[in-house]
Amino acid sequence: METIKPYTPIQYVIGHTEFCGLDIAVNEDVLIPRPETELLVASAVDIVRKFAGSQIRKPKILDLCTGSGCVAISIAHLTKDVIDCKIVASDISGHALENGRLNAGRHGALDKIEFIESDLFSDISGKFDIIVSNPPYIARFEFDTLQEEVLKEPGIALDGGADGLDFYRRIVQDAPGHLKPGGCILFEIGFGQAGEVRKIIEASGIFKVIEIKKDFNGIDRVVIARKV
Repeated sequence: METIKPYTPIQYVIGHTEFCGLDIAVNEDVLIPRPETELLVASAVDIVRKFAGSQIRKPKILDLCTGSGCVAISIAHLTKDVIDCKIVASDISGHALENGRLNAGRHGALDKIEFIESDLFSDISGKFDIIVSNPPYIARFEFDTLQEEVLKEPGIALDGGADGLDFYRRIVQDAPGHLKPGGCILFEIGFGQAGEVRKIIEASGIFKVIEIKKDFNGIDRVVIARKV
């Protein structure tokens, strides 16, 4: 019998978890999906549903830092009866993308989602109607306070730089070339980051924050901005 390492998250032990009502396979190459991230999915789905009946017949969506693919797959699943989406799911980790493809296959979404190995936008082409991302956002000084179970998750999916905001800066800087006029960008954010992320977005002069949504604990969790 294989020995279980101390503090190994139960999701890695059993090999799966639930997210948006779907069974998502996980391993130590991917971040374990959190219930809070379901708000990111719901926010994206609300926008996608508004495309039904509009001139946008097949909205293009980019999911940056896809990991297990849970966000992209859930969006595809929850909009399949409303509108036909084309989703690109990218990650810097090839191993994470293997897990994402596995999950997409399990939920019949491989025909809707293209998985691309890319450092953010480096290997992404084309423009999208929506960009959605749950990027690494834990500040390095916070790692000493994290639970042992969290530290078993891939550091590349957690480390947001010195202040936890590196990925928001990089995405906002490069997103204009990949987002259609009037398109939306949606971020999951960490505790206490809403004000700084808003500043990063609006300092671009290209995006305007249109909504910040709170999770079930009353914490600012999702920032929605539009290209203006």
